[in-house]
Parts: sequence; structure tokens; C-alpha cells
Amino acid sequence: MDIRYHAVFEPQAEGGFFVRFLDFEDTFTQGETEEECLFNAAEVLTGMLSLKLEDGIDIPVPGPCVSGSHAIAPDAKVQAALLVRFARGERTLSELARALETSWPSAKRLEDPRHWPSLKTLDRAAAAMGKRLVLAFE
Repeated sequence: MDIRYHAVFEPQAEGGFFVRFLDFEDTFTQGETEEECLFNAAEVLTGMLSLKLEDGIDIPVPGPCVSGSHAIAPDAKVQAALLVRFARGERTLSELARALETSWPSAKRLEDPRHWPSLKTLDRAAAAMGKRLVLAFE
């Protein structure tokens, strides 16, 4: 699964761009240049997703690409936490902990955007959920 949310950059009369995310009404930023908008968008997306993860708020999977939109990825820690949450689906954290033969707090940390799980741990979690861990550089 690709964890990139789409944003549109709307030119402003006074210059610069207003950036809004298509999947989130409460997430937006701005910038003077497209490069600044891309940077600011990744920062605000990371922050908003972190807060939603920490507060246990439902997060939608990224919507389809829309013509003229930009695909924005949050930082790697947030991506890892979201991947675990999305892959877990309806399974409880207790079920995941049992499948990993670990404690509930250890399973919960996999969905904590402040936690940095090892690749070995992510690979084990993926296997426990019937998935396969795949890495990529961009």
C-alpha cells in the first residue's frame, strides 16, 4: 500500500499557493513556490496524521489520484504506523500481540508515530497479518 495523500495547490491572487488535502478537510498549508508547498505539505500531513494516530481517530486510506494533484507522503515513522493500522484491519491489538507472541504494549507501539520499529519487527508484523513487507527508495 502506498501511503501518499493527494493535495491540490491553488494559486493565490497575491502570489503563492494555498495547499489543501483532498482526503482531509482539516489539513492545509501554503507556500510561495511549489517546492516550498511540497515541503510544507509533507510537514503538515505528518503532524496531522501523528495526532490522529495518537488520539485513535480513524484515518482514511489515501484516495485515488486526481488530475493536477500532488501525491504527498508523511515521514517514514508515520507511514510505518499507518501501514500496520491499515493492515491490521478489524483485528484487535490483542490478536496482533498474540500472533507476534509479544505484549499488548509492544503491539500498540507499532501504531505509535513516535516509535521507530526495526525492519525485523515490521517484517514479523506483516507476516502475522498475512502480508509481506516491501521497501522502496524514491
